[in-house]
Amino acid sequence: MFKLMTGTEMVHVPYRGAGPAVQDLIAGQVQLIFDSVPSSAAAVRAGLLRPLAVTTAHRVAAYPELPTIAESGLPGFDIATWYAIWGPPRLPAPIARRLQGAVAEAVARPEVRERLATLGAEPVADTPEAFAAFCAREYERWGRLVREARVTLD
Repeated sequence: MFKLMTGTEMVHVPYRGAGPAVQDLIAGQVQLIFDSVPSSAAAVRAGLLRPLAVTTAHRVAAYPELPTIAESGLPGFDIATWYAIWGPPRLPAPIARRLQGAVAEAVARPEVRERLATLGAEPVADTPEAFAAFCAREYERWGRLVREARVTLD
């Protein structure tokens, strides 16, 4: 998305996870990475990495002084890393709601929210239906980007 929106020439360097990518950035093997806040937070706090901007539409609580890419001059740029709890495709709705309720209860606890905030994560505990709608929008959004960028598997 960044390449398409800016016309910047960049070479994609595939990594098996954020850890090796962060280490190569620290070592000067690569010039920049796009990474999630939680996986880079420790290196940032240690002064080993300098964050430039967040990719989300809004600033993150862990780094309120850090501008968004949109604020930095690229309007419309909005990418958020998200994680989910998944169940089998035919999980009965009452069980899905019960699991979602337990997750919502857990992330509402102050100690859980505080721990997630120190990692730079912002919890969301949507209903299964809201999450399904979100996934459908993400599928369409990223599918369009893959087609526009002509992404292929090597």
